[in-house]
Amino acid sequence: MSTTRLSLPKDKIKILLLEGISDSAVELLADAGYRSVKRESKALDGPVLARALKGVHVLGIRSRTQVTEEVLAAADRLITIGCFCIGTNQVALEAAASRGIPVFNAPFSNTRSVAELTLGEIIMMMRGIFPKSNAAHRGEWDKSAANSWEVRGKTLGIVGYGNIGAQLSVLAEAFGMRVIYFDHTTKLPHGNAQPMPSLHALLAESDAVTVHVPETAETMGMIGEAEIRAMKPGAVFVNNARGTVVSLEALARAMQDGHVLGAAVDVFPVEPSRNGEAFVSPLQGLPNAILTPHIGGSTGEAQSRIGQEVARKLIDFSDTAATFGAVNFPQVQLPARPSGARWTHAHRDTPGMLSRINEIFGRRGLNISAQFLQTAGDIGYLVIDSAEARKEAEEILAELRELPGTIRARLIYERH
Repeated sequence: MSTTRLSLPKDKIKILLLEGISDSAVELLADAGYRSVKRESKALDGPVLARALKGVHVLGIRSRTQVTEEVLAAADRLITIGCFCIGTNQVALEAAASRGIPVFNAPFSNTRSVAELTLGEIIMMMRGIFPKSNAAHRGEWDKSAANSWEVRGKTLGIVGYGNIGAQLSVLAEAFGMRVIYFDHTTKLPHGNAQPMPSLHALLAESDAVTVHVPETAETMGMIGEAEIRAMKPGAVFVNNARGTVVSLEALARAMQDGHVLGAAVDVFPVEPSRNGEAFVSPLQGLPNAILTPHIGGSTGEAQSRIGQEVARKLIDFSDTAATFGAVNFPQVQLPARPSGARWTHAHRDTPGMLSRINEIFGRRGLNISAQFLQTAGDIGYLVIDSAEARKEAEEILAELRELPGTIRARLIYERH
């Protein structure tokens, strides 16, 4: 009968999940043998988070929890972080990598939810539904077709043709819209969508403009006064991407003078850190402005998919040392073997490191059955398998940890 010894038994691996992460994640972790899971419905910040991370091996968060360099310095056992959302800006990624902590996210699981919300908002704005609904709530009857339009036959301009933009493109065409898009990289169009040569060319032709780009140095502030004034008069605008991409002040002015017919915004440059905290925006009070509290991906289906996607990545990392899908770490993946032992070694990428590691095994006459080394920036990450599991496993681990330039070394398993 084969036996497996883990470097740390699964029931000893402490997992902390914050911000009401989906039950699907907990169920998947439990099915994989992880029982020491603590859940919190809210975010934790600063010193409170630092104290909560004492002894924790795996941290799961959403978008509100800020994992700063100071928090990471206080995390004495942390080996990985799962962001149960698309973005990872809330984590000090370089500081995590320098400590050998890969960070995982869910870049694809909520694309449908965001795409559906975006299309729904465009329809609502082009029909003026929210102002009419608010009037009806006040007892007023505004039965008018003024500034009320079908989306069929209108042009949708998508800025950023990634996973969300491409799926939205398909949905919009099903509604009879003409779709154009602009992206800094060449993207294969879906259906009849057409790429545009520049952002301003897209803005000039679009009846509805929607932004789906990540937050980078290039995208911050990419939609300012000049871009909004380049939009087709009477167009509507949607930002369900990142709050720093659009100047809300410029957008508010364009709505006030009638250049922009309506705006829907789900993300803001500064957002409340918790429910109940005051929210302020220059778009408040404008009649055809739809403001939502960062809920683009907040559907039951999306949260369940996100829970499964990120939990699976955390399990794979803990069980087999796989870092495939990590946003800040070298991408390494080796299938688990039925026998033998597996070690990992994260290190500063310096000449001769691999030969020094191999010498540790060669000196003992241990055959290396597989190894995978990958680098990213100045970080190297090695997964190494031996066909034999012998008493020297812990001794080898100790030697790996003593090598100059080592960030972190782990013994994943021994199987006899």
